[in-house]
Amino acid sequence: MEILAPFFIFVLGTSFGSFLNVCIYRLPEGKSIISPRSFCPNCKTPIPFVNNIPILSYLLLRGRCRSCGQKISLRYLTVELLTGLTYLACYHKFGLSPDLLVSLFFCSVLIVITFIDFEHQLILNKVTYPVIISGFLISLVPGGIPFYDSILGFLIGGGFIYSMVVISPLIFGQEGMGGGDVKLAALIGVFLGWQNVLLTLILASLSGGLIGVILILLKLKKRRDYIPFGPYLCLGALVALFFGKKIIGWYLGQL
Repeated sequence: MEILAPFFIFVLGTSFGSFLNVCIYRLPEGKSIISPRSFCPNCKTPIPFVNNIPILSYLLLRGRCRSCGQKISLRYLTVELLTGLTYLACYHKFGLSPDLLVSLFFCSVLIVITFIDFEHQLILNKVTYPVIISGFLISLVPGGIPFYDSILGFLIGGGFIYSMVVISPLIFGQEGMGGGDVKLAALIGVFLGWQNVLLTLILASLSGGLIGVILILLKLKKRRDYIPFGPYLCLGALVALFFGKKIIGWYLGQL
């Protein structure tokens, strides 16, 4: 059974990834994520189960709708595969434990936020607020991250980004981040605690800055073009979730 567990976790992840695609598509438009069932974003034809098998259906249909023949965004395949791999990584780190359930929930939220921010430059309150409250409630359960650590993470994560929101227009003459980034950083702090949210902020700044410079050098972006920061916060949070203790331990060992 232990040999098959990783396979089942991956399949479970791809199935949830299919649902996350529904959230990514519908939440910014204010549509229900419960009903109607999945449909083609082009012709709106309901997708039967046989054509809605995660990853496999996309590959067999070559990324096209069976009804209208229009191309379906590669994002659908990407999210399903990414969610499956992320769930598998969570299983390898946490095993079958309560921490596994929390990490799966946390990673699912990060994936939804990342792709909505990429596509719409939005980090929705309807996502961040309930998840922040859920994180505080989870921290009250013995065995997980302590409640005081969640509070500190919330204040440090949200406070740092808020200070950047205030300072950026004064220094650079334009907004560098938005209110959604403040709430996302606070959310990450609630789940990861103050040490890991600091690591997240550092990693997000480094990766975001590096990618930004590369995009400008390749002339894919101009210097004053908006680049969503949310995905880099989410990337930093994932690294902190899986490797935070090792990275922080290594750093403290260098002092």
